[in-house]
Amino acid sequence: MTFRGTFDLTLDAKNRLTVPTRYRASFAEGIVLAAGLEDCVAIWRPEDYDAWTAAALEGHSPLSPEFRKLKRHFTANSHPTELDGAGRVMVPRFLLDSGKLTKDVSVVGAGECLEIWDRTGWASYNGEVLENVSDIAAGLQSSAG
Repeated sequence: MTFRGTFDLTLDAKNRLTVPTRYRASFAEGIVLAAGLEDCVAIWRPEDYDAWTAAALEGHSPLSPEFRKLKRHFTANSHPTELDGAGRVMVPRFLLDSGKLTKDVSVVGAGECLEIWDRTGWASYNGEVLENVSDIAAGLQSSAG
């Protein structure tokens, strides 16, 4: 499954997010909410989060301080949960804070996961990327080299 699109949504008074209908079946086996590397919170299928974190750490010595810091970041700043009967997920306070989320959010398809961004933060980030997308693509091309 590839997650695509942008959905402007609102967190309710209990910090619950209604997951877009088209993606709810993808999370039937559970969800991992995780702090993103930018100011966002990612919504992962558990097996995909495990694979992504393993790939990020692969090839690095577990004895290195950086390995341990990143592994702790991935585990301590994540939260296993499930959708409720209405297709909602409750976002814990620590993830709301780490993602700088307010009531108005954008849920963004990011390929292997969805990301929850504060709506204003997403508009700013995405605007900057759109202004520089040609340079970003060229930079990736030259680094692949």
